[in-house]
Amino acid sequence: MSEPIPISDSTGRIPHGPFRAGDQVQLTDPKGRINTITLQPGKLFHSHKGSVPHDEIIGRPEGIVLRSSGGTEYLAFRPLLADYAVRMPRGAAVVYPKDAAQIVTMADVFPGARVVEAGAGSGALSCWLLRAVGERGRVSSYERRPDFAEVARSNVERFFGGPHPSWRLTVGSLQDAIDETEVDRVVLDMLAPWECLDPVAKALIPGGMVCAYVATTTQMSRVVEGLREHGSFAEPYAFETMLRSWHVEGLAVRPDHRMVGHTGFLVTARRLADGVVPPRRRRRPAKGAYGEAAEGDMGATTGDGINVEFTQRPVQPAESDINSAEA
Repeated sequence: MSEPIPISDSTGRIPHGPFRAGDQVQLTDPKGRINTITLQPGKLFHSHKGSVPHDEIIGRPEGIVLRSSGGTEYLAFRPLLADYAVRMPRGAAVVYPKDAAQIVTMADVFPGARVVEAGAGSGALSCWLLRAVGERGRVSSYERRPDFAEVARSNVERFFGGPHPSWRLTVGSLQDAIDETEVDRVVLDMLAPWECLDPVAKALIPGGMVCAYVATTTQMSRVVEGLREHGSFAEPYAFETMLRSWHVEGLAVRPDHRMVGHTGFLVTARRLADGVVPPRRRRRPAKGAYGEAAEGDMGATTGDGINVEFTQRPVQPAESDINSAEA
């Protein structure tokens, strides 16, 4: 484990106003192909369609159209965080914007929040969390691999124009290195988040929230059952988000043939107050969902130690039976 990477007093990137030297700029050609450059006085952007001087961009507003020496027109904008996240240099896979948006929203990450993140990966989710908490909040990111941590640090500082004052990056595992208490939110983007529930529960305040991001159904199942068995969390909520864009051209309005389907599952749960026993869940699982031990018993205990209460519902007669009775 290494010491936390030091941070400075303020961020240097201003994402509005005229273009300045050092800004990142997206140049988009008529076919929608994007080239991202960093503005430097005296430099040229080169492509097979000609060149564009950086000096023609510096000092001008966003949304301008530039013409290359070959006659091709380019739209010039600063990249949005959603654009930057999917194109950043990668160590680990990035959290895509559709999932990052759900994490920030469904985990209710607010300005001034104290957030713990594990692991940092390539830094994409760290950028979203830092945007959400602002300079009055705090994001403490943990990454086990030093090479991934360095990629994350580089990507975050590149986006914000320097070290972010609200960010602390620690190289080490969450279980061994976490020293935060009174944390509002914990986001787990890791292989086995169910192994971290004890330190997560100790770090979170009552009413705080944990959010796990996992790739497979087996991981999702283990996280959900682990949260239920732990006893410090309210009933977890598991879901995924699929994003589909649309083609709109005159009367040709249809879904695009390609869509961003499954990327990962999200599981959220609230931290209970210390000493509180969560209320017994009333649900009607499918037969065999918890093995033979639970079938046919009221309030049976499964092989996994989960208390299951079966509720009897009145059987509704079929419409044909009602008609027969009336006849």
